[in-house]
Amino acid sequence: MAWRWVLAAVLATSSLSLLGSAFNEFTSDTLINNVVQDPITSRLYVGTVNTLYQLDQSLHSEARTRTGPELDNRQCTPPVTSCEEAVETDTITSCSSFHPSKDILIVCGSLYRGIWFSEEPVYVEQAAQGRVRPGNRPCFTKKGLMTAVAVAVETEHAVAFLGTTLGEVLANSDGHSESFLQACHLKTDCKSCVAQKDPYCGWCVLQGKCTRKGDCPRAEDDNTWLWSPNQQCVQIQAFNPPNLSCRKTKCIACVTSEWQCQWNAQDHTCSDRDDSVDGADSCPQFENPDPHLIPVGHPIPISFQGKNLDIYKDHTFKIGTELMKHTEEEFTFNEGLKFNFNGYEVMVLYNCSLGREDCSLCKNADPKYNCVWCANMRSCVYRKLCGSQEPAQCPNPKITDIIPRFGPLKGGIVVTIKGSNLGIKEEDIKKVTVAGVDCVHQGDRYSVSTRYSDSGGAESHPWPINQGVVEVEVEGGRTGRSEVLFTYRDPIPEKVSPSTGPAAGGTVITISGKHLDTANKDDVIVTVGGTPCKVLSFGSEITCETGVYKGQKVPSETLSVSMRYGKSTTKDVPGSFQYSENPKLTDYSPKNSFVWLTASHLSLSPQGRGFSKAMTAEEAQAFVGDASCKVTILQDDKLFLEAPSTQPRARSKRQRRDTSSDPLDLTIKFGNGEWVVGSVNYERKYEVPLAIIIPAVIVPMLLFIAVSVYCYRRKSQQAEREYEKVKHQLENLEESVRDRCKKEFTDLMIEMEDQTNDLSEARIPFLDYKTYTDRVFFLPSKDGDNDVMITGKLDIPEGRKVIVAQALNQFSNLLNSKTFLINFIKTLEGRPDFNARSRVYFASLLTVALHGKLEYYTDIMRSLLLELMEEYVHSKNPKLMLRRSETVVERMLCNWMSICLYQFLRDSAGEPLYKLFKAIKHQVEKGPVDAKMKKAKYTLNDTGLLGDDVEYCVLTLQVLVHGEGPDVTPVKVLNCDTISQVKEKIIEQVYRNLPYSQRPKVDSVALEWRPGSTGQILSDMDLTSQKEGRWKRLNTLAHYNVSGSPTLFESVIFCLMPTEHVHGVPVENALLEDDKVFHLVRPVDELDDVKSKRGSLKAKATTKAIAEIYLTRLLSVKGTLQQFVDDFFRSVLCSGAVVPPAVKYFFDFLDEQALKHDNVEEETVHIWKTNSLPMRFWVNILKNPHFIFDVHVTEVVDASLSVIAQTFMDACTKTEHKLSRESPSNKLLYAKEISTYKKMVDDYYKGIKQMVPVSDQDMNTHLAEVSREHTDTLNTQAALHQLYQYASKYYDGIIQSLDEDPAAQSKQLTLRLQQIAAALENKVTDL
Repeated sequence: MAWRWVLAAVLATSSLSLLGSAFNEFTSDTLINNVVQDPITSRLYVGTVNTLYQLDQSLHSEARTRTGPELDNRQCTPPVTSCEEAVETDTITSCSSFHPSKDILIVCGSLYRGIWFSEEPVYVEQAAQGRVRPGNRPCFTKKGLMTAVAVAVETEHAVAFLGTTLGEVLANSDGHSESFLQACHLKTDCKSCVAQKDPYCGWCVLQGKCTRKGDCPRAEDDNTWLWSPNQQCVQIQAFNPPNLSCRKTKCIACVTSEWQCQWNAQDHTCSDRDDSVDGADSCPQFENPDPHLIPVGHPIPISFQGKNLDIYKDHTFKIGTELMKHTEEEFTFNEGLKFNFNGYEVMVLYNCSLGREDCSLCKNADPKYNCVWCANMRSCVYRKLCGSQEPAQCPNPKITDIIPRFGPLKGGIVVTIKGSNLGIKEEDIKKVTVAGVDCVHQGDRYSVSTRYSDSGGAESHPWPINQGVVEVEVEGGRTGRSEVLFTYRDPIPEKVSPSTGPAAGGTVITISGKHLDTANKDDVIVTVGGTPCKVLSFGSEITCETGVYKGQKVPSETLSVSMRYGKSTTKDVPGSFQYSENPKLTDYSPKNSFVWLTASHLSLSPQGRGFSKAMTAEEAQAFVGDASCKVTILQDDKLFLEAPSTQPRARSKRQRRDTSSDPLDLTIKFGNGEWVVGSVNYERKYEVPLAIIIPAVIVPMLLFIAVSVYCYRRKSQQAEREYEKVKHQLENLEESVRDRCKKEFTDLMIEMEDQTNDLSEARIPFLDYKTYTDRVFFLPSKDGDNDVMITGKLDIPEGRKVIVAQALNQFSNLLNSKTFLINFIKTLEGRPDFNARSRVYFASLLTVALHGKLEYYTDIMRSLLLELMEEYVHSKNPKLMLRRSETVVERMLCNWMSICLYQFLRDSAGEPLYKLFKAIKHQVEKGPVDAKMKKAKYTLNDTGLLGDDVEYCVLTLQVLVHGEGPDVTPVKVLNCDTISQVKEKIIEQVYRNLPYSQRPKVDSVALEWRPGSTGQILSDMDLTSQKEGRWKRLNTLAHYNVSGSPTLFESVIFCLMPTEHVHGVPVENALLEDDKVFHLVRPVDELDDVKSKRGSLKAKATTKAIAEIYLTRLLSVKGTLQQFVDDFFRSVLCSGAVVPPAVKYFFDFLDEQALKHDNVEEETVHIWKTNSLPMRFWVNILKNPHFIFDVHVTEVVDASLSVIAQTFMDACTKTEHKLSRESPSNKLLYAKEISTYKKMVDDYYKGIKQMVPVSDQDMNTHLAEVSREHTDTLNTQAALHQLYQYASKYYDGIIQSLDEDPAAQSKQLTLRLQQIAAALENKVTDL
């Protein structure tokens, strides 16, 4: 609270000068914080920043003590000895108290977290400067010793706050008075208010109460806010005029007023003169109007009877209202639609349409109003305003709402039906049904035309149809049906929480479950062991407050919780509730009689027992006065709560009336039990003047801004220098990468020139249609290349082949039945053991089996897609459709695209895809490739990047093929290649004109090196292999000393012979079985024991290569391959070239279906197209070139293809990918090009949409041509046989599905399947 003393000292220096001109002066170099007087010697002790002064009575400095600055910090714990955060810190010295018996001054400072210290008075005279002005007047005396002084200014009066040893706080203003401050509200009259001479209190004349000057309006005006001793209370001695009531009123009001006014009939004035009429009967009046009822909108003559109108004979009168114009007299409104003219009621105006919105309400109007329902105007009007005859009957009832909309299966609840034209009287309701169930009409709740209630019917069995409309029949056979539905359902309570509560009740329990919001809140009754539980909230969860437990045994047995819906439905909630003993408070802390709140929150901790057994912290309640406190922690023996930060009011009106400064009761409440455990007292808050707040806020703020600007500019300059440095490094790196890419690209183009110049369809190793479909449909398979669909071999006994062939033909005909096939597919998809792999395989079998009738296959696929689309659009997220192959139809779509785009691959997209594959393969193999870790120096995939700088050189081998003549073939290899890698490169070069499947395999050939007259068989592992601890390195050309410059040619014989005839091969195979084998880089986590124990730290560090420093190789490879990637993307995403008709046909199908659904957005259609073509077909082909080409894809090549495939997928999505430092390198690699690719995709989709549509006839013609050309090459019989295995496995389910389908029964599909089963596997049927 040091700021208070600072404030008092500052005010003292400025306000005490008003008290006189003769004064002594004390000046301090730093801010004065506090002044304390020695009660014995009258010396003053002045506390300032960093200094404590002792002054005599003349304010001359006798001694001074340095109190700061010292090493300190808020984060340091006293005593500050070894705290690193300590800095030189000023101390704000406060002289808080003087101990007279020990002659010691007790001082508090801001250092060391406010630790108190004592200082003995000294008597050494020293010169000082300062400004404390005690005047020679006034003088104030008081019994007891003063211990503290503070000064403030209030309404231009200096106020001294004096603290005494008796614990009193007194105020002295100009020496006139002493008082307790700001008790203004306790004085109720002017005399007692000004008599207390409180500088803070004065009498507010306009408000008639004692207030502070700031709370009194117009307090600056003279004699408005009175403060003694300069002002006296105001007394009213006389006023004129004495009566202001006889002005501008009417005759009757004039003569009947309490001011004895009289009416002048000649000039129509009210005055206090005597020459006028007496009494209300003498006033001129209009009486007895005829008619009394006047409809709005229809002119009717009105007649009146006059009274006391003799003096107005032969005069003309004009009267009226807002509805009747030409009024001269003032009028006033009375209750309803009645009007007064000159103070008298004359008539009633009414409007038939007001409050009568429909025919029934209109007919129910009082006959005296002559209101009729006008059919032409469709409104209730006055009879003469309707030009047509009123209809005898009202229109049919209209039901607008049902309350509630859910009811229990047994009924017994009240259903309120709202609407219009629901009859005129309760007898008009003839019949009401709710979802086909008759209801009992309750007449006491009937409201004419708009509302009535019925008691729902009761049944003892579940409803077969539990939802329906509400029908109402009224007089005349007119009926109405509701548009909303009423649902019968069974509420299922499942859980009660909490499970315990005090016997005093008041515990709020929550019942959760299903359909609990059945019926209305008023229909639900909850009991706990027979004790009512008051329902508080009603919804998906029901809460109620337990009542007082009446039982004798506490804690009680576990009691059941029951819920009753209406009259007929009772539900017991699983679980139970137990009444426990009421909590008992045994202690509380703090134990003082009151607590001073000086912080924003105060934690209180009442103690007792049995708290947690009674209820939870959320249910316990605590109050300070009338304010609720949050219970933060509830334990069995204590609870913790937070008191409010501002002072609340007392709970009882008596306490509020008595005083506002007494301690407030601290009350703890558990359920219905309540205990007062202590009291809390709030310290009075003092307002800081605005003149101090503004500088105190603005000056530090300006200082902070200035420092921030300086720091920002300094940091900006430093960052700019760093940026320029990094920019220069990046430019150098970019230039280096650009030069490398240019060189690598040039080398690649030269190397591939021989392969691309004469590239044609004949030279590209395209797979035939059967092999293509086998790989797309059935790879990868659990049986691999031995899958029966690839081999086409069925294990059928010779004697049964004819019967099986005939049965399979019959099964093929059965599959051509759309009814059977749809039932077949749905039955399988409904079985839980028909997993995703089975669905993919089944769809591929179906594609092969129906390949002969692709137009029929397309029709089946469309039908299933329409059902799938309805499912996703209405009950799932539409954007997820076709995302995965989770259904048979999704895989059917993938196969359909593969069939329809095969020719497009051969004609257009195949060549750029093959060039891209060859370019990646060449780029990867021109650098080291680790044969064991499958990582390469040149790759697009950061996970497949060889994280070590391997030394190598390029060798050109002259190869002679055994048995192929004397011609040699030059082959480029690396001296770090393993022998198997060398053989792969030799086979690739020697047999480059043959497809991969026709080339010899690496394991089938041996490599012999003849540097001279002798030869040596080279192998990956032999007895000469190098060992490193427990590890063995694979042999390379460098291991055999086959090295030299690129111009050095080694004579090598490449022998083609069975490996079993080559000496040493079995030894090699046995050695390769050891798993402790590596090629270029040994795994860093497998260091041998010897080196790990004895090796130096530097040696260990070198074993862990940092792969990130080699990431620039990714940019080099990417720049080299960029042209090939762009060419492939253009060939696939160019709508200006040839677009396969299947793509246009299917995209139009998606657009057409999207228009039929309101919730399908354009983005959703984009996602559907992406999922159906790019994601399902192109990504699959891009990642698996061996599906369309007769090639071998190594793991390192596959890693780079995966990066390009991921880029292709990112380009097809609408989602904007936000890249950062943490983003994968694969995404960062093509971050610049991704926007261009996205635009290509958008333009591709737009271009296809603008193309000429492909008709069903054209599409069927194209599909028929594909069927005719390729069906004979496929293993159709094998596919039918495999499909029947599924039919046999799920035979019973298929039979049941067919029996339940009327269409299948009419076609005898069950019989046909039974016949096929009998033929294929001798299955016993019902035939």
